[in-house]
Amino acid sequence: MMSWFKLIISAYPHWVNAKRHAKDLTLVLDNTQRINTNDLLAFMVVRNETLRLPFFLDYYQRLGINHFLFIDNDSSDGLMDLLKSRQDCSVWHTKASYKAAKYGVYWLNELLRRYGTGHWCLTVDADEFLHYPYCDTRSLRELTDFLTQEGKDCFFSLMLDMYSEKNIDTAHYHAGQDPLSVCAWFDGSGYYQDKRPTYNEWWIRGGVRRRVFFADNPELAPALNKTVLIKWRSYYAYISSTHIAWPKRLNRPHFSDTLAPTGCLLHFKYLSLMREKVEEEMQRQEHYAGSREYQRYLDGLNQHTPLWCQASVKFSNWRQCVDLGLMNIGRWF
Repeated sequence: MMSWFKLIISAYPHWVNAKRHAKDLTLVLDNTQRINTNDLLAFMVVRNETLRLPFFLDYYQRLGINHFLFIDNDSSDGLMDLLKSRQDCSVWHTKASYKAAKYGVYWLNELLRRYGTGHWCLTVDADEFLHYPYCDTRSLRELTDFLTQEGKDCFFSLMLDMYSEKNIDTAHYHAGQDPLSVCAWFDGSGYYQDKRPTYNEWWIRGGVRRRVFFADNPELAPALNKTVLIKWRSYYAYISSTHIAWPKRLNRPHFSDTLAPTGCLLHFKYLSLMREKVEEEMQRQEHYAGSREYQRYLDGLNQHTPLWCQASVKFSNWRQCVDLGLMNIGRWF
């Protein structure tokens, strides 16, 4: 077990970077005084995601999130018009480089430290929807209460890329719509994992991105392992998006002696909105590895590459994910 002193020393570089890049942020909607001691909080970086947010906010509010903390990376689609009357949202604005802030991680780490310490915190993108055992009948509060009782302060999830049986450009979405009604399919198999020694994370690749967009170079396929739900402490930090957290014990999916509950993070990237987003990001060059991943998407869009295949599975509920081995109930019953 790492000593408290070593934890603090190891966390110091993360604090320094977070503090430095916090200067990028300007608080433009402040409802943080409404955050209560035991509230469940959600943190996210957004840019031009207003179309997705009505359903996103409703979904997570129904699960039990009490307050949403947004970092707006210079949106131009009316984000503040949507959020300004909501008392459960706070917004910071920045025109600074997403890439320079380690793809938003430094911004998130500062807000998580400042407002999330002592709270269970969900850190997601606007196109990510967490499903967990019993999520149709039990709230996030019930899940976090169980994890707390068991002495576990983090919750592991596998990201499932969702897609339509249609061409991406014809998978149209409108505000307030459940994205599952447009993109109901996913790859039910073909996931590969290996344990990395530096941070003890289980690096998982697979799904439609590996099968379609990185078929020629599967080792470059994006990671699907995410720890999006953590009971935050002041010295915690994300290192690589929500794929890797610090201290490294936060990356362990399970207890030392038995399986823990895990979830699936349904990811709705492949809507018709994607083309405009990809073309913009190719110009901005604000994403990892020179936006290599986005170039793959653009090539696929231009070639009208189909995502659906005979092995695709239509999503039904969380129990289906358990049956497929993509989610665990652990000893929560």
